[in-house]
Amino acid sequence: MTQSSDPRDNAIAERVNGILKQELLNSYYQDMVTARRAVAQAVDTYNNHRPHSSVNMLTPEQAHRCSGPLIRKWKNYYTAKEVIMSG
Repeated sequence: MTQSSDPRDNAIAERVNGILKQELLNSYYQDMVTARRAVAQAVDTYNNHRPHSSVNMLTPEQAHRCSGPLIRKWKNYYTAKEVIMSG
């Protein structure tokens, strides 16, 4: 799911997909038009309206627009050496 082929990037994408499916989407839709509309609304909600604890309760859009250092609340289980070696 990522352009870099880094398996750690895929975990991030899977986390986003899980949140969309568990919190913002229904499990069944009557037709594709309704489903596509719901997915577009869910992505908008995720990016622009839902605060994320991992970025100090900002929305992704707010975090993206911030200048300067961003207070990140997630743990990084990889050392800097591992990240450099995989890239």
